Amino acid sequence: MKLDRIDIRILHELQRNGRITNVELAELVHLSPSPCLMRVKKLQKAGYITGYSAQINIAKLGPILTVFTEVTLKNHRQIDFARFQQALERIDEAVECHLISGGYDYLVKFVTAGISDYQEIMERLVDAEVGIDKYFSFVVIKTPFAKSHLPLHNLFEV
Repeated sequence: MKLDRIDIRILHELQRNGRITNVELAELVHLSPSPCLMRVKKLQKAGYITGYSAQINIAKLGPILTVFTEVTLKNHRQIDFARFQQALERIDEAVECHLISGGYDYLVKFVTAGISDYQEIMERLVDAEVGIDKYFSFVVIKTPFAKSHLPLHNLFEV
């Protein structure tokens, strides 16, 4: 499915406000409601829209700790990457995992209740022998901003 400018605008608006009504969305993308709804359903069916969720202000719930962790694996075979990724996927506190280029293999974002919880997770990972050679932890002191939407209109010229 090839996307056009209107499809990109629909995706842009939905990622900013997933609870927007179809009528409001149609107005923003300059369509009538029926064709707008058909496009949204087509985008969902094609896998461009994978779901809708609430954005939670976690700081209101209580204190948390965010840690970015650089991980280097001992070996670099496909099976080593798969084993590490599978172990990490089972950890709820691992909210992002990126295989990257550079001086280490992965950048992982953990959100935990505190430093002892984070350290316990890392000790379990090392003890599980999932291939970790070394890791470096970077505790987030403050997050001045974190955008929840991507600049689709700048990334994809249509």
